[in-house]
Amino acid sequence: MNLLQAIDLRKSRRSYLPSPIETSKLKSLAELIDKYNEESGLSMYLVEDGSRAFNGLSKSYGMFKNVRTIIVLRGKESDADLQEKCGYYGELLVLEATAMNLGTCWVGASFDQNDPVITTAKDEKSVCVITVGNVEESSSFKENVIRTFAHGKAKPLEYFYKSNTTPPTWFLEGVAAVSRAPSAINHQYYTFEYKDGKVSASTPNKTKFDMVDLGIAKAHFVVAVGGKFEPGNNGAYFKD
Repeated sequence: MNLLQAIDLRKSRRSYLPSPIETSKLKSLAELIDKYNEESGLSMYLVEDGSRAFNGLSKSYGMFKNVRTIIVLRGKESDADLQEKCGYYGELLVLEATAMNLGTCWVGASFDQNDPVITTAKDEKSVCVITVGNVEESSSFKENVIRTFAHGKAKPLEYFYKSNTTPPTWFLEGVAAVSRAPSAINHQYYTFEYKDGKVSASTPNKTKFDMVDLGIAKAHFVVAVGGKFEPGNNGAYFKD
């Protein structure tokens, strides 16, 4: 399975099997984290057993079950692009995990951020975490209810872009991948613009995780059509 196929298969999973992730898969995830940290300047790390941060109704509101492995997304607090980078590289890890037939879920708040497994240096900040684990082939009833409540009706493709002309097919393929990107409470507050042959992506940046969501959306666009984005709001896109 490649990452584009993973975009179509990925969905948030909150119920995990109690069995630990295979050692070979943990090793692959750890190697990817090292690679992306070097590329981005982040300091993401994997915790093989971070279940304590999700134990108890008061922390996870009963939405998670059998959480064990987590990926903590963090970096320098002084990095102006920290949230976007966490979104971009975190989503690449989500898609890589999906390609390994693992379940994942982005988590911004419903865990104990003060638990010792969530560590940061004085000049660092933890943005959010990703839960990872073995899952049943089909989602549980509770997961389906939560997903229906949180996601609602899918937005039309036109919601995600604007253009001063008829955009090329490759741009629309990228936007189609963007439309399937996870987002906090399914807000998807971002717009991809095709103007005079140039592409950029922006968000109003009014809510806590808008820049994380923009990074996730940019990752989906790049996975679908290649190229790269400049970091930052209204960052320009450069096609291969």
